Amino acid sequence: MPFDEELQELAARVSNWGRWGERDEYGTQNLIDAEATRRGVATVRDGVQVSMAIRLDQTSPQQGGAPGRIAPLRTMLALNQTYTGVEGDAAFNDDTVVMAMSAGTHIDALAHVTYGGLMYNGFPAERVTAAGGATKCGAEKLRPVVTRGVLLDVAAAKGVDRLEPGYPLTAEDLDAAVEHGRLELQPGDVALVRTGHMQLFHQGDTWGYNHDCPGLSRHTIQWVRDHDLGAVFDDTYVFEVFPPEDWASMMVVHMIHLRDMGQIQGQNFDLEPLAAACAERGRYEFLFTAHPEPFTGGCSAPVHPVATF
Repeated sequence: MPFDEELQELAARVSNWGRWGERDEYGTQNLIDAEATRRGVATVRDGVQVSMAIRLDQTSPQQGGAPGRIAPLRTMLALNQTYTGVEGDAAFNDDTVVMAMSAGTHIDALAHVTYGGLMYNGFPAERVTAAGGATKCGAEKLRPVVTRGVLLDVAAAKGVDRLEPGYPLTAEDLDAAVEHGRLELQPGDVALVRTGHMQLFHQGDTWGYNHDCPGLSRHTIQWVRDHDLGAVFDDTYVFEVFPPEDWASMMVVHMIHLRDMGQIQGQNFDLEPLAAACAERGRYEFLFTAHPEPFTGGCSAPVHPVATF
């Protein structure tokens, strides 16, 4: 067991195993119900859309931060190819891509992390296989996300452009961001946690972006569970603080979120344009939409999230 007694008690306290049935593979997506969707739609006023996706190319964050992951490599399959062989007839261009499923803006499938031989809801870790990938809790179980989104701009609430690498966010930091946005969280909301770390990626400092970073810490886990968030996304490569506060329980937020809570989460969300749009309007709620690609057996899924004001 990678956890000390305190973390074991926390994991048991926030667990959602069995909450939506013994066979559930959707986790906190169950909280994004029709009411949550209607609540999100009700925030739309002017129809302005803001993308939160980063580009997919060889400059994407997968630059050695995690072993084996590669940035998107796109190559051409066909170049102005006609099927008749006659010049001037319809000609087609096609391409293909090889990439890590988490190379860009993505959502983690609940099968992404296991520990103690189990994944979310008690499914055996062996349900992830070399041949079939995640045969339980895979990326095809990630539904389209349509609900109210809220920006928790932690950096702005602390009066800085971005948090320092290695800064562990606390429940108090998240409360301050809620107050900064004059928000009242409701079950099924999607929280976008801004640290400002994405600025390094925009500056071309990919190495700095995909190594030490601020992020959620063990001290935010109970907070997320108490608010029954449908999903939590942020603007960093790791999602949680790195280097970890305790190497013995490295990636503790991933482990408890995904394995114990069934908490939908994701990384590499570009929250800089969103922060500007929220500050300009003086409101930090919007319609959030994101459609994960349903890769059967995938452990993560690329996604293009959009905020509509």
